Amino acid sequence: MKATIQRVTKASVTVGEEQISSIGRGLCVLLGISVEDTLKDVDYMVRKILNLRLFEDENGRAWSRSVMDGGLEVLCVSQFTLQCILKANKPDFHSAMPAELAQPFYNRMLEQMREAYKPELIKDGQFGAKMQVLIQNDGPVTIQLESPTGPTDPKQLYKQEKQQQRKEKSRSKGPSESSREKAALRSKADPSASSGADGDVSSEREP
Repeated sequence: MKATIQRVTKASVTVGEEQISSIGRGLCVLLGISVEDTLKDVDYMVRKILNLRLFEDENGRAWSRSVMDGGLEVLCVSQFTLQCILKANKPDFHSAMPAELAQPFYNRMLEQMREAYKPELIKDGQFGAKMQVLIQNDGPVTIQLESPTGPTDPKQLYKQEKQQQRKEKSRSKGPSESSREKAALRSKADPSASSGADGDVSSEREP
């Protein structure tokens, strides 16, 4: 799940000629839901959005208070285009969750935000509609947030597996093996050095 979070002095959503939602000071959140998202992603996003410290405190100290601390508003707008993958110059949206699945998923996120905060301060747009979103960014302050997921790229998985194997091999080396490696390095550094046994043999060959 991806979100573009903007600190705003005001924001609103209009569909056609009708303004359907608006907020004053707070956060405007554009939200893109992925086909791989689960309720764990919802939990993460709700917690982060409500607790991000993007506002100053009563003494003017920046990055000190969240929307919950200040009793501020949140406007959420579903935006599948955040899941865009470019193919040359053409956007592809196959990684976005289909609308029939994304709508109840999105509604569940709004419910959780309202349960965790003051429900009257959580606003949203109109899912699936063509909206005009007016955002008056304050700062400007914009945060890109993405819920954490495990790697799905086979190359990345292979790389991580090899790194783990190297760590385990390094830990499994015993003292004797390390000693042999050090002795070999000293021998290379000083070719004239020889073992005691070699010395005994050479002395026996002397007339």
